[in-house]
Amino acid sequence: MTAETAAPAPAPARPAALLLGAGITVLEGAALTGWGLYDLVAGLLGDSASMGRSEAGGVVLLLMGLLPLLAGRALLRGRRWGRSPAVLTNSICLPVAYYMWQSGGAMAAVAVAVAVLGLTGILALLNPKVTGLLYDARA
Repeated sequence: MTAETAAPAPAPARPAALLLGAGITVLEGAALTGWGLYDLVAGLLGDSASMGRSEAGGVVLLLMGLLPLLAGRALLRGRRWGRSPAVLTNSICLPVAYYMWQSGGAMAAVAVAVAVLGLTGILALLNPKVTGLLYDARA
């Protein structure tokens, strides 16, 4: 065998929609992880009455942020399992945005941003090119 015949086939190019969806999912995971770290630090530095609640909430948020981070990484590697948790994470943005919108004021502007990110992530990950890359190549 020569070097030309032994070389693996090049990986198919990743569509822009996949990169966008994975990027939004990683951004959401990073936000949840950052919020969890903030809660942990605030619990350690705050009063002792709320320390247990803050620490438990921080751990839960860290664990919730881990799944979108892993899903985004899997999508960038072309792993099909990453799409379901990524779409779920982006779907959760919609009710969160609704309740933020109900608060009014400055939260309404943040709610619009969260809703746009969630919808964009869902549409990007359900794009036919993304589906083709993740499912048709291995069928």
